[in-house]
Amino acid sequence: MAYSQFTLSKVKEDFHLTTVEETRFLPTNIQPLEPSARLLGILEDLPWAVAVDTEKARSEVIINPVLLEVRRIFNRKISVFSGEEFNVDVASGLNGVCDFLISLSPEQLTVEAPAVVIVEAKKSDIKSGIGQCIAEMVAAQKFNSAKKKPIQTIYGTVSSGTQWRFLKLEEQTVTIDLTDYSLPPVEQILGFLVWMVQQGY
Repeated sequence: MAYSQFTLSKVKEDFHLTTVEETRFLPTNIQPLEPSARLLGILEDLPWAVAVDTEKARSEVIINPVLLEVRRIFNRKISVFSGEEFNVDVASGLNGVCDFLISLSPEQLTVEAPAVVIVEAKKSDIKSGIGQCIAEMVAAQKFNSAKKKPIQTIYGTVSSGTQWRFLKLEEQTVTIDLTDYSLPPVEQILGFLVWMVQQGY
């Protein structure tokens, strides 16, 4: 089994999780962040990614550039991984590839704890990725603890690139934001992601 096999009901049952659904759990005072000219230039190809409408195109043209912008905002003191094997507990099914993972370590050759944000990419059906994203968040939680670098909250997002839905995991409770946030504009999404990373410090 791997992350991709987890549905919402299965991940809740296997890891004894409680879910809380909210219209918004992110603070309302998170400031939008102005994107760099570099990111804006890349996002000029957003209509192409939407027209092609594959997970790969959306990941390459929208999601990855946004996450690398977050890394630049933190002066490359965090790491961003794309398509990385993240095998934490094979017996529990916590193995396989994470679409994207942000770690608070600047180490880019291998994932170092603590992992703080998990991003699951989906072409369109965001709801179908929630169980998988939560499984990856549980893996990050276990990974951080095993490396003696636990953090209180693991954040996650399921994104099509143009729609982003956010989650958080605290102990055994998963909070799911029922609002889908749109990109464009990129400013709000950048603000959210930077705020999430800041909570891990």
